[in-house]
Amino acid sequence: MTSIVHIIGGAQTDFQRNWSKEGKTFIAMMREVISDALSDTGIDFQEIIRLNKKNKIGIFLGNFDGEQYFNQGHLGAFFTEIHPSFFGVPGSRFEAACASGSVAIDAAATKIRVGDYDLAIVLGIEVMKTVSSAVGGDFLGTAAYYEKEAKNISFPFPKLFGQLADVYLSRYQLDENRFLSNLAEISSINYHNAKLNPLAQTRSWFMNKNHACHRQGNYNISVGGKLSVTDCSQVTDGAACIILASPKYSSKYLQHRHLSKANTLSTISGWGHRVAPVLFSEKISESSSNLFVLPWTRQAVLDALSRAKLSEKQIDFYETHDCFTSSEYAAISAFGLTPPGKEYEVIENGSITISGKNPINPSGGLIGVGHPVGATGVRMLLDLHRQVTHQAGNYQVANSDHGLMLNIGGSATTNYVFVVSRSI
Repeated sequence: MTSIVHIIGGAQTDFQRNWSKEGKTFIAMMREVISDALSDTGIDFQEIIRLNKKNKIGIFLGNFDGEQYFNQGHLGAFFTEIHPSFFGVPGSRFEAACASGSVAIDAAATKIRVGDYDLAIVLGIEVMKTVSSAVGGDFLGTAAYYEKEAKNISFPFPKLFGQLADVYLSRYQLDENRFLSNLAEISSINYHNAKLNPLAQTRSWFMNKNHACHRQGNYNISVGGKLSVTDCSQVTDGAACIILASPKYSSKYLQHRHLSKANTLSTISGWGHRVAPVLFSEKISESSSNLFVLPWTRQAVLDALSRAKLSEKQIDFYETHDCFTSSEYAAISAFGLTPPGKEYEVIENGSITISGKNPINPSGGLIGVGHPVGATGVRMLLDLHRQVTHQAGNYQVANSDHGLMLNIGGSATTNYVFVVSRSI
């Protein structure tokens, strides 16, 4: 048994693409991202066959709602449609709303920790542009308590995270104009960073803080309470794949390819997983006497840091679940960057910009990169790996030995945190 899980590489599709318009199915998306991930790592199909004969490889697929978006379940079995080398390889599908990718990562990492597998392929996927935005909004409502929070409600999640903004304004007695300016700055930062990312959905879009500040207008309409279009993540077709390995396999892998450990491998050094009440109203009631609006999100961060044996100050950058600007705002204190209610400090002093002291979403985040729901957690882990191995290209953070990601499902119901560190 080992506590060490290495990341050796992976791949992401271009989140700007509309696969339905291209006439391509989810199988084509899976085939492309698997091919790219194997190419990135130098692992071939014969190696998959070899490991399968020894019962030392598994497949883990994160997906939220294939049944509704493209009429297909049982997705863990569909690797067999990609290549015959996957015949017989154990494969499963994992779901936890927008944290589906992280559940798949957790399951894969656990199999490696206990010594069952030497290699694990984790793929996250969502094809969302098969339906209208209204229908898609209803599908996403099943990530909440559908009967009580989403049924017969147009676009329920913007409204739920609009309520989160209202709670922040009330609980911490924030100035509304200042708070909304902070949310606009979060949006602007994510769009700016996305322009540096060649796979980001919004890399060619226009956005600045002035646009984001003009709420409720013709070009930035309200979507839920205080939140407007610029506060929202994107509806996205996309997949991401990450390949995890045991220390034993990683050592042989590096020797065989004559590669440097520091520039090739990263380590999942910490993880946290906490589940809060499903109903948003119950979350707020539960936290009424707590310093944090979302205490279980904070606890997941603390759990991950404890397992990584790192302090908050040792984290160099963050990838967070900015499904809405209000969720990123709440994440700032959950990370320990400020006390609760003081999140505006690091927004206004520039700390969370890509060149700041505590960069958040150097990739562009869900607002900038895109949010193919089942793929988001895997994409985040891939970006942490790229950062700490200095492979992030134009959005590389200068100091990046340790990165932390927060991936949430529902209205911060499922909370997953991973810490990824440079292997030295």
